[in-house]
Amino acid sequence: MDSKTIETKFLSILAQLLQIPSPPGYEKKTAGFIRKQLDLLGYKHETDAAGNVLVRIGARNPDGPLTIMAAHMDEIAMVVTAITAEGVLKVTNSGGLVPCKLGERMVEIVTDNDTTIKGLFSMGSAHTTEARTGQWAPSWSNVSIKTGLTPAELQIAGVRVGSPAVPIKDGRGPYCFGPKDNPMCAAWTFDDRAGMAEILIVLEELKTANIIPENPLIIAFTVHEEGGCHGAKSLAFKERPEIFIAIDGCPVLEQDGLKLDGSPATWSKDRFCNYNQDLIKAFVDAAEHAGTELQIAVYDSAASDASAVYNAGLAPKVGFLGHVRTNSHGFELGRLSVFSNTVKTIVEYIKTQ
Repeated sequence: MDSKTIETKFLSILAQLLQIPSPPGYEKKTAGFIRKQLDLLGYKHETDAAGNVLVRIGARNPDGPLTIMAAHMDEIAMVVTAITAEGVLKVTNSGGLVPCKLGERMVEIVTDNDTTIKGLFSMGSAHTTEARTGQWAPSWSNVSIKTGLTPAELQIAGVRVGSPAVPIKDGRGPYCFGPKDNPMCAAWTFDDRAGMAEILIVLEELKTANIIPENPLIIAFTVHEEGGCHGAKSLAFKERPEIFIAIDGCPVLEQDGLKLDGSPATWSKDRFCNYNQDLIKAFVDAAEHAGTELQIAVYDSAASDASAVYNAGLAPKVGFLGHVRTNSHGFELGRLSVFSNTVKTIVEYIKTQ
């Protein structure tokens, strides 16, 4: 599959995923979309007790060591912590969201009635000394969502303490801009809709090119990565893989030297573990065979499904592959070409394993 075809497919899948609210614990609609795509591709799939969606790929050596390759279905979000007498929703983060990344914008609250209602994420008045002097940095303790509804009306609508909220669908993207021969791509957020789109395209390529890996492979779409990686840990506990690979994004930090040049990256270390160095070498080789090169990142505070699995003692080898992005946990930005290069690198890795 050529780069232009991959990029066109990627943007189409990403645009559809961006329309589905998917906070932790509420991934069922995203899972339904994934299952429909798998049906269209002709793959058998299963959904486990945790809500993870799985595809088992046949192998030339069915008794060989198992690899799980996973992208998570949930997005960073907010969760209601209290409802005031006036019906104002107090909120905190679910995952790594921070208020300044949201700004003041319309959001939608996911209700117990399997619907959403709109509200305004509000930071209060800027007519303060702190705001005028540039010292104002709203925290979760002084932001809220205003819906115009009373507590009784919110209860009828299915909004309660614990209800999640995410930015409304309008304006999430994706947007492509910049040089026509190598455009930028932006969306709220790629994490981890881009990973899901990438491995759906990988699955299509495996089917079209009749690629059969040497050893058993499970492609997984996991729940609740944000804030705990619970779906991945549950899956690894049940399946006992030798290798667990996360397909996610690589955030650019000022000091890390990652570039938005269209090349993907791997993680060598994060706050949970050092990743398997033999896997990193295999990823570097796969990227070279795919016609790109692999950047390598080290993080002090980030973590992934893979490192959480390793930290829990549920897989002896873990790895990470993904697109390089900036503005992490906000309106994220990357080269459009990084997504096709990530897909090609994953396919090359599967071919050789």
